[in-house]
Amino acid sequence: MKKITILIPVYNEVATLDLILKKVEETNFCGLEKEIILIDDYSTDGTKDLYPKYSQYKIFYHEYNQGKGAALRTGLANATGDIIVIQDADLEYDPTDYEPLVKLILDGKADVCYGTRLAGGKPSRSFMFTHWLGNKFLSLLTNILYGSTLTDMETCYKAFKADFIKGIQIKSNRFDFEPEITAKVLKRGARLYELPVSYFGREFSEGKKITWKDGFHAIWALIKFRFTD
Repeated sequence: MKKITILIPVYNEVATLDLILKKVEETNFCGLEKEIILIDDYSTDGTKDLYPKYSQYKIFYHEYNQGKGAALRTGLANATGDIIVIQDADLEYDPTDYEPLVKLILDGKADVCYGTRLAGGKPSRSFMFTHWLGNKFLSLLTNILYGSTLTDMETCYKAFKADFIKGIQIKSNRFDFEPEITAKVLKRGARLYELPVSYFGREFSEGKKITWKDGFHAIWALIKFRFTD
């Protein structure tokens, strides 16, 4: 394995995009060659004005806002790395936390590796209570339905062997990507590991986008994909 693809879905992140890209560039990713793919999901806040200085990256644009799942589907279709990871365009996660996740795949121990915010051992800003409770419930529901022991199904930080993730068809367009991909990797018998990662969560006033409504979509996705696909 020689190359890693970092998929970065972007929607209205003009305040954070420059800094997160700097952090991604400075991260070693176990010495792998980096392919950075930005997928702009129809930003309207001036984010698009930043892209000309990042011509060294692959950049794709959606003609209307479709959601994180749709953006990642676009990114996956254009990824050429041996390992694929997901990086949000905000500053809630630290890219340096990816290295131990990637190493488990490089060492041949894992097909998929999740960075958990809820297992302790890393700095973590206090969650909004409703988000903490929702994450706990969704992880519990995942474990009941799929016989797993995950602590943080909804985490952004997910690393995949490319040939494993590319063999899965993603249908969800929005934040229900997380339960769908988890359901499908578990049903396919992935060697899935979790490792703790840092978390610097945002408030809604700081640009956080996921809401309680997305929780109901996640519940439906977990149930639906348990019995379909």
